[in-house]
Amino acid sequence: MSQSTLAINKSGRMFWQDGQLIYNGKYKIEKYLGGGGFALTYQAMHTKLNRRVVIKTPNINVQRDPDYPKYIERFKKEAQMLAMCCPDPHPHIVQVFDFFEEDGRYCLEMQYIAGESLWEYVQRQGKLPETEAVKYIRQMGLALVEVHKKGVFHLDVTPPNIMLNFDLNVPNSGKAVLIDFGIAGDMSPPSTLSRSFGNKVFAPYELTRKGIRHPTVDIYCLAGSLYYAITGERPTNSFDRKYEQEELVPPKQLVPSLSDAVNEAILQGMALEAKDRPQTMEEWLNLLSSLQQGKYFVEIKSIEVEVLILASDVVVNYQNLENLLKAGQWKAADEETTRVMLKAAKKEQQGWLDYESIENFPCTDLRTIDQLWVKYSNGHFGFSVQKRIWLECGGKVDYEAECLLGDRLGWRNKIRWLEINEYNYSRDSAQGHLPTHGRDMRIREKGGNFLSLWCFLLSRPDL
Repeated sequence: MSQSTLAINKSGRMFWQDGQLIYNGKYKIEKYLGGGGFALTYQAMHTKLNRRVVIKTPNINVQRDPDYPKYIERFKKEAQMLAMCCPDPHPHIVQVFDFFEEDGRYCLEMQYIAGESLWEYVQRQGKLPETEAVKYIRQMGLALVEVHKKGVFHLDVTPPNIMLNFDLNVPNSGKAVLIDFGIAGDMSPPSTLSRSFGNKVFAPYELTRKGIRHPTVDIYCLAGSLYYAITGERPTNSFDRKYEQEELVPPKQLVPSLSDAVNEAILQGMALEAKDRPQTMEEWLNLLSSLQQGKYFVEIKSIEVEVLILASDVVVNYQNLENLLKAGQWKAADEETTRVMLKAAKKEQQGWLDYESIENFPCTDLRTIDQLWVKYSNGHFGFSVQKRIWLECGGKVDYEAECLLGDRLGWRNKIRWLEINEYNYSRDSAQGHLPTHGRDMRIREKGGNFLSLWCFLLSRPDL
């Protein structure tokens, strides 16, 4: 590649021209997307696969730095970490496809996410409804649970690095994807290599000042991102909170309608000192599991009764389910649960749920169905009851946890799985026996099995 095939912008950074073919014609550069002090990113087309991708490459200025070899090692490490975190595609983590060298410049080919960042979305749309904001942040939290299991911390889970992908033809289809692992760190001691944190307002002071890496860093960043999504305002800089005694304005003060649970989850996640925050991402997500808990129960003290409001985000009528449960018609209620879940997920014609529809199942509807079962069984049945038992079985989406859960719920007799006609549709059954794991609903996924997806349903923190 000759100097004439490159353009130089005002800051002196070298970048490819629109329409330029690189890597022996394998990629066609479509446009420059942007970048920071370390790397630049481009939208490109994989000419052989006709697939749009993103190509990331170090800024030419970095090549003149004496520490350039260290930067390149860091860049290679990003590719390795992404590959390690996502040996199988994860719906909420950007995929890495290839790592190659073009004329002395290392390049990382990654998944192209159509849409806009959470930062851009809020700037354009304004503060988001609570349920929508929590949905995106919860998706990021689930992604980070997997990342942390690999011994990696992202360290920059901030609105510019949370991409939102929307299917305009499908309501409630927004999906968040975590990008830019460029400053991610593993569990080894901090490097002496200087780091540039571009979104310091969302970072805890121990990261920006000391480079300390711990799960609580990602928790703080993610809670800060939720703060921004819900309020439309950036939170108070942690450095100013620590050394200038500035106060963090509670999000509920800016959005009075915010539920107490989400307000508290944000404040705990953004506790100034790491020791005062939840210590794992799972712990913090569990704070969100009580999102608006009790909102759908209204106690009328004058007549001492409890009224359950049959709330739905997608206009599903749960009256028949309530009537069946109130009458103790457990089998009919189980069948009705199948019907309303398919309706809420807009899968009535398909007749089954898959990974994506479980992931995007409306939070309000899931809680309504659960609370109906819990209320009318006096705590004997319900998703949340099953979740508690699943957590006691290890709380994992794997075969061992599935078998333990099946034994505890009475879906398995330690030798074989029961047929659907062998289930016990009465209060004499095992705790959590109902609703069933949905063979009639045919929950399924390519290459998966119905119970692993049921365990995935139970892993949702909004239960």
